[in-house]
Amino acid sequence: MALSAQEETASPSNTSPKTAGSGTIAAGQLKAFIQRIERLEEEKTALTADIREVYAEAKGTGFEPKIMRQVVRLRKLEKADRQEQEALLDLYLHALGDLV
Repeated sequence: MALSAQEETASPSNTSPKTAGSGTIAAGQLKAFIQRIERLEEEKTALTADIREVYAEAKGTGFEPKIMRQVVRLRKLEKADRQEQEALLDLYLHALGDLV
């Protein structure tokens, strides 16, 4: 994602983040960081709503969103980590006698 000119100037410099040249707080730089965070939070909220809509659409066509969320979570894992989790789950279920 490309940075705007304002965002580029808000990057940390060699001066302390608390003070700028004359010893006063770097209000402009702080404001730029806060504005960037606020914009990103707004984008995150919009993306969350978009994702929710996709799950609702999938549910409307007969898919189970709860299972889809599990699939998405598992696909984020490395293959070895996923296999380890599956093996532990199997072990725990066997220990509890829940697998027949």
